[in-house]
This record gives sequence, C-alpha cells and structure tokens, in this order.
Amino acid sequence: MPAIEAYGITNVGRKRKHNEDAYALDVTDEGLFIVADGMGGHAAGEVASKITVDTVGEFIAATRQKEEATWPFKYNHELHFNSNRLAVAIEKANERVMAAVAAQPWLKGMGTTVVAGLLNGKILSLAHVGDSRAYLYRDGQLSRLTDDHSWVHEQVAAGILTEEEAKSHPLKNVVTRALGGGPSVSPDLQELTFESGDVFLFCSDGLTTMLSDEEIRDAVAAQEDPQTLCNELVEIANEKGGVDNITVVVARVTNRPTGESTVTA
Repeated sequence: MPAIEAYGITNVGRKRKHNEDAYALDVTDEGLFIVADGMGGHAAGEVASKITVDTVGEFIAATRQKEEATWPFKYNHELHFNSNRLAVAIEKANERVMAAVAAQPWLKGMGTTVVAGLLNGKILSLAHVGDSRAYLYRDGQLSRLTDDHSWVHEQVAAGILTEEEAKSHPLKNVVTRALGGGPSVSPDLQELTFESGDVFLFCSDGLTTMLSDEEIRDAVAAQEDPQTLCNELVEIANEKGGVDNITVVVARVTNRPTGESTVTA
C-alpha cells in the first residue's frame, strides 16, 4: 500500500442538536476511508450512519485475505477486487440498516448516505450512495469524483435548474438514493489511478452546502497537513452558518517509503 497521511473529523455544526454523521479511516491495514450522513428523526440517523460505517469497516477487514477465486458473493469481473469488496460491504450495511428498522419500529424512516474509498497499489476504488462526496486535488485542480444522488442534482443534469439555483432550492437536501430505502441498494462504483501528491477528500453535505468547490480547492491548496486542513474546513463551514453536521476525511498520498503511513482521528 502507498504511504498515506490521513485525518478525519466530525462536527455537529451550529444549528443541529445531534450529530448524525459518522466516519472511519484505516491506513494501517488498508487505505480505507468512509463517510456516512444519517437521516431520520429522534436521532435515528446516527444509528443508520454508525451501522453503515461499522459494517463496511468490518466487511473490508474480514475479506482482507480472501481470494477472488473463492469469493462467495456477486462479482463484477470488469472491476477490481477491492471495488467488489466495497460494493458488497455497502449492500451488507443496507441489509443491517433495514434489519434494525424491522426489529425496532421507532427507527422507521432512518437512512444514510455513504461514500467510501479503498486504496490498493495504484488504484482507488470508490463507491457512493447519496449526496456525500469525494474529491481529488491534483496539480492545483480540484475534481469532484461523485455525482450527488439528489433531486436537485437530477434537475441540474436535466438543465431545469442551474447550479446556483440548486444551492438555495428548498428541496436541496432530498436524496434519491440512500441506505435504508429498500431491500437492496446500488452504489455507484468507479476506479481511479493515483500518484504521489494526490489529495482525496471525503465529506458529508454539511461541508459542501457551506463551501463552494472553489473554496474547498483554495483550502486544500493552502494547507498540506491533513489534520489542519480538516479543522480549517470545519471552521469555515461553521463560520458560514454550520447549518448541518460537518464531516471531513482527508487522505494525502506521499512519496515516503511504503509502511510509513500515518493516521490520526
């Protein structure tokens, strides 16, 4: 695995009473990064996001030594093994969220988004459901890697709304795909090659509703340390109103020898 410096942070923001976001990162055993943004009343969102983060992390850990040839789950041969691991992990998380709702009716209506990345060799496998995002910063440019599964994004893609109109639309928080929404879920999957110096950023919409992509790019460009960058992004989001929970995970690929990865959380 390449050397990675990583940090994650979650913050309740300035308007919410509960933090329904969750995250996890692991650069010791795998380059795994997860952000989940829960939804549902009576703090049920935090149940869904925690179930999801825990399940994905546990499944990735349990399949670390699995051989592709003995994989007992559905397998897409057009994708890397890690991408298949992520896809099944998210399906398992959805099953657990649905089972929790069935066992505890007061949880009805809860759900969560998820964005997860898994680094191996020179490939990042990326999976997401909902409007939590992943970005890549490379050579001074910030690229949005994920498309929001949201009502307003669909309207923008169809040319009905502009990006500016979408930011203030009353339905801007309505997601069209989430864990907990049905017996199965279909994450978007993609694979990207990466190189030394790349910065990957995973976040909930509590960041992206407060900061534009340009503002995120400027912050990443100005700060190399992942911990300081995460703290600064959360601080800026709160300064701008902090209307939602804010979660940020930053992973920087370094040119240090393999085995010198660091993680703080």
